[in-house]
Amino acid sequence: MIKRFFVIGFLGIGFFGAAAVFGKSTSPVVKSEFIFTRNLPGTPFAHAPTIAETSDGFVVAWFGGTREKNPDTKIFISRFERSLNRWAIPATVAEGSDKGGPTACWNPVLFPQKNGPLFLFYKTGKNPESWKGMFKVSLDGGRTWGMANYLPEGILGPVKNKPIELDDGTILCPSSTESSDGWKIFIERVRPRSTGDFLLKNKWSINGPLNDRSLPVIQPTLLNFGRGRILLLSRNKQPKASRIQSIMESVSTDNGLSWSPLKRSALPNPNSGIDAVTLKDGRCILVYNPTCTKRTPLAAAISTDQGKTWVQCLELENGPGEYSYPSVIQANDGIIHIVYTWQRRKIKHVVLDPGLIRPLSGY
Repeated sequence: MIKRFFVIGFLGIGFFGAAAVFGKSTSPVVKSEFIFTRNLPGTPFAHAPTIAETSDGFVVAWFGGTREKNPDTKIFISRFERSLNRWAIPATVAEGSDKGGPTACWNPVLFPQKNGPLFLFYKTGKNPESWKGMFKVSLDGGRTWGMANYLPEGILGPVKNKPIELDDGTILCPSSTESSDGWKIFIERVRPRSTGDFLLKNKWSINGPLNDRSLPVIQPTLLNFGRGRILLLSRNKQPKASRIQSIMESVSTDNGLSWSPLKRSALPNPNSGIDAVTLKDGRCILVYNPTCTKRTPLAAAISTDQGKTWVQCLELENGPGEYSYPSVIQANDGIIHIVYTWQRRKIKHVVLDPGLIRPLSGY
């Protein structure tokens, strides 16, 4: 079930020094800004951002170039240091190559391992069917990065959305493939003792595929509720024109070792990327396009019952064009950070106060 409340659009650019007041309700938006305001030289295209918190701020990565799939697409990165209170000029952090020369980079995913380094997972290849999973490691919060590493054959790593780390150190990567055998989702598991374990095939295991080609789904996101319960939500390309597209869902009660059959949720989906995170207060927030046809508007929904029902709480964008591929985290101070593709040209960053996300009077 999904209900709508407290829908507030904001199209302004820049900072919100304080939460704005709309009638009796207060906007949860604390800040709204672009990571970069000028197009990067020779890089008119920007897509699929990811965000992570560091010890002194935040880091955002995305892929960009002249166009998606072009061999000049690279992974870019920008850091926000609290002491400087600004985003650094974006810089290239990863490039792709094969025997034929440069090749495209895709879908970076930042992941700060508990008591470990910051990982940057990404994919290289001419198209999703030929992707190879790669990663880099930073020991200083994204200032500098080590060499590029290939993940073991058959392991892609997190395809779009961040992994979750269980209490025992096991890392679950929400993964998927797009091949001649259809779109399929998997959970890739690793319990590393060191960074080198990510390179070893025998350290990995795969749960899935969780679907067959009759139900094409990709790019899952995972919500960890503890005590073994994990909710999976996934992008869906409905093969039957007569059926409404919606986000698909599955539940695990044993920390991702087994999963319930995928079923349709009440959340519409226009075959576009989504992301979600479990909040410290037990609620969870989902960022998605609440439509079946196009990648606008972009909105957020909140659940207070571990994803059984959702209420739409905020409209992030509602203009023409594309606003898509969100990434959402909750920082250590409790504040929510969202980044997303803005018109395939820029990366938008929005900051929310979770204490101000609540129903209007009468709901």
